[in-house]
Amino acid sequence: MNRNDIIDLLRIDNRNEIEELFSQARKAREKEFGNKIFMYGFVYFSTWCRNDCNFCYYRKSNEIDRYRKEPEEIISIAENLAGSGVHLLDLTMGEDLTYHRDNFDLLYDIVRRIKENTGLPVMLSPGLIEDRDIARFAELGVEWYALYQETHNRELYAKLRLNQDYDQRMHGKLYAKETGMLIEEGILAGVGESLGDIADSILEMGRIGASQMRVMSFVPQDGIPMESVRKPDPLLEEKIIAILRLMYPWVLIPASLDIDGIKGLEDRLNAGANVITSIIPPKTGLAGVAQNSMDVDEGGRTVEEASHILKTMGLQPATVLDYRECLARLNGRCN
Repeated sequence: MNRNDIIDLLRIDNRNEIEELFSQARKAREKEFGNKIFMYGFVYFSTWCRNDCNFCYYRKSNEIDRYRKEPEEIISIAENLAGSGVHLLDLTMGEDLTYHRDNFDLLYDIVRRIKENTGLPVMLSPGLIEDRDIARFAELGVEWYALYQETHNRELYAKLRLNQDYDQRMHGKLYAKETGMLIEEGILAGVGESLGDIADSILEMGRIGASQMRVMSFVPQDGIPMESVRKPDPLLEEKIIAILRLMYPWVLIPASLDIDGIKGLEDRLNAGANVITSIIPPKTGLAGVAQNSMDVDEGGRTVEEASHILKTMGLQPATVLDYRECLARLNGRCN
């Protein structure tokens, strides 16, 4: 599909045509992955950040309660998630200067111990870090580096990510790819972008060779400059998921629990997603990103809850072996 084709699909509003789009996306997913769905455990271990992104609840200027989990607690949570049946551990933080100042030695040790203790693949989402640090984590065997532009319209990017260089951020993920890591790229829907901007992002994610492509609807939160912006129609996110699946049938596409909680999972899977992200164990004091407390302490973001929904849809959780085989195929495409 070219840019105009993508825009045409984003514009469709006839329910039958939308359902046909989703049906074709599900067929593309089934051809590549069968009925197996992957699950990611999410450990947002520091909500401190040096950046002032206009869309983010955790922007440095927002006067909110924050936390920085101790190493032993991070490792324990990761181990519990591994025991619950997730296939990957997503270790996420704001751009916390505490870790930057020690040259990431502490984070390196945490990740090393988690990999040793759980044996699971790891996705690292530490924000923008130096090439030398990316290389260290690659040598450690970290499988994924996640770093999102949120949009590939440079003018809009400058409004969203204040005082952050577009090219520097893009370089970070491309360098990670050069080291042999798989990369995840992502966009936000509903932040002032046009349909053309979305189409450009979909094409750009393919051009840079992202192996996981994420779209999340913007959620306005208290204390941010964009708190009065209306949350977009969920169909927009679902249509983007479907188009990504049709254009890049082999990639991993998340259905995030961070936007609408567990109740939004089925619609995203019906649109062609094949990864359930932001599984968070209850009563651990962890937060989400787009919705810091959605379904967390209620136990709605667990493997058990997600598996129940998969069963009703004729889908099933993959195995860790399935996931490792998927990573091997993705690495083969990248190389």
